[in-house]
Amino acid sequence: MRSTAAKKRVNANAPIISLEHVSKAYTVDTGGKGIPALNDVNLHINKGEFVFIVGDSGSGKSTLIKLLLRELLPTSGRIVVNGTDVVRLRRRQIPKFRRNMGVVFQDFRLLKDRNVYENVAFAQRIIQMPGREIRKNVPSMLSTVGLAGKYKARPKQLSGGEQQRVALARALVNKPLILLADEPTGNLDPKNSWEIMNLLEKINSNGTTILVVTHNREIVNAMQKRVITMKKGVIVSDEEKGGYIDED
Repeated sequence: MRSTAAKKRVNANAPIISLEHVSKAYTVDTGGKGIPALNDVNLHINKGEFVFIVGDSGSGKSTLIKLLLRELLPTSGRIVVNGTDVVRLRRRQIPKFRRNMGVVFQDFRLLKDRNVYENVAFAQRIIQMPGREIRKNVPSMLSTVGLAGKYKARPKQLSGGEQQRVALARALVNKPLILLADEPTGNLDPKNSWEIMNLLEKINSNGTTILVVTHNREIVNAMQKRVITMKKGVIVSDEEKGGYIDED
């Protein structure tokens, strides 16, 4: 029998994200026929990695993100995130599971009727963080993303790049182990896009595992991170220092 210490060593070395033979099909008619979005995907991502996930529309990227967040269940296969078997989670356990995951979207998804401070504080209030901690954590995170002086501004008063910084601050204020960024530069100009990517690289250097879904081939090719390319629901390439592969 393994000792407790040995078990801890095994767990410490396990990938922070693991998919084993994962498939997902969407049912499209009453006959139960499904359209495959993912087909027997195997993927392992270690703690602290920075990974790009690329591929054409319909390649399965968005489905993968939804599976990791437990917004969807796979048709078959096993998904383990930070030691948790995602498929076996009960509904009441999902909010706690998601506390270790920050998410940033292309369309920012900020609360338009609240200022920058309140948008970031909202994430802390959801987990019932004490007020004194919120008053300490929110300004610190706004400083990290370069928006310390904008805490009273409403989203409509900010540029697209600034709104994405607020979204980043909100995603990171609870100190998640994993950050999922779904097309984080999709609505930004090149200058703001690079500023966001530089921020993500800084966040990654502090230990956060980062997955970025993107169509931005210039950024992917320049940053030389691990690149996973998907096509029609399967992984067709996984390169440690990869680039954006042109599809036929």
